[in-house]
Amino acid sequence: MALTEQRLLELREKYATGHGGEISDPGFRRVAAHIFSESGTRAAPYSGIPTLLSAPLVEPSDSEAFDALQVALLGIPMDLGVTNRTGSRFGPRALRTIERIGPYNHVLEVAPVHELRVADIGDVPFRSRYRLEMSHEDIEQHVNGIVAKGILPLSVGGDHSVTHPILRSVGRERPVGMIHIDAHCDTGGAYDLTKFHHGGPFRNAVLDGVLDPTRVIQIGIRGSSEYLWEFSYDAGMTVIHAEEVTGMGIPAIIEKARTIVGDGPTYLSFDIDSLDPAFAPGTGTPEIGGLTTREALELLRGLKGLNFVGGDVVEVAPQYDSTTNTAQAGAQMLFEILSLLAFSPSLKP
Repeated sequence: MALTEQRLLELREKYATGHGGEISDPGFRRVAAHIFSESGTRAAPYSGIPTLLSAPLVEPSDSEAFDALQVALLGIPMDLGVTNRTGSRFGPRALRTIERIGPYNHVLEVAPVHELRVADIGDVPFRSRYRLEMSHEDIEQHVNGIVAKGILPLSVGGDHSVTHPILRSVGRERPVGMIHIDAHCDTGGAYDLTKFHHGGPFRNAVLDGVLDPTRVIQIGIRGSSEYLWEFSYDAGMTVIHAEEVTGMGIPAIIEKARTIVGDGPTYLSFDIDSLDPAFAPGTGTPEIGGLTTREALELLRGLKGLNFVGGDVVEVAPQYDSTTNTAQAGAQMLFEILSLLAFSPSLKP
């Protein structure tokens, strides 16, 4: 439409006065109503107490508020299971400091923090900062309390070993499937006299009977550790290497993932090292040749409607990234997963 004098007058009449929250489109207005005051002001993104995705803060001890939640965001600041660089214990705190994530997911058309009953419930309380297996017990017990209320857990690690006790909780009644986005399969055996480390959580989960390997797809796998992942293939997991992504294309990978997990209960685990270190250098085991942030967003958004029972973002080690880009990417992936949970059949009404 040409910009005629009449058209300019119409635009001026509609938009020259008022404030940014006065929006005509009903979908956009629904979001703006949560953000703008009547006078047109918004809360400063750098003010207040930082929480994951700027969600409300609810203590599990506040039983009335906690029991009403549909999704619980929680931090797991524990990295006793790393094989290389430590530091992902600071991941939850780093993601809490990232501002301006959300509120609206324009692809999935949802403002999850405002349209779900969701809260940051703080961190898993650990009995010891030194004992890995005891820490896993603490994680499982804490997540049990969340799952028992019908609340979907969405966690921030911490190293990837934390996903094993989470799966023991969400898969307690029946084994779940999993979409696993990572540079590493994490199905290795015991190293240095223990099987509890971030290189083996999914072997452990399968052998515990809480993860169905035939409903697992691992995406973005690469690097020099392929010889350690025999279990993935032998158990029946589907592995998509990073080198295959360009040839297959993200839409084909999405279709394959949806076919493999079907409509059964599914967990989503996102290791930040799935991203190329050009985008996310702040992690313990970076591997070049990874996913771009755009590919990761397209992949996650293509999973809308699957029956997710929980998820996590792990291995953000912020001290290796002075730009904060890794924490920024991690917070965005957390937002995308929360957006997906809004459409999960497992979300309680």
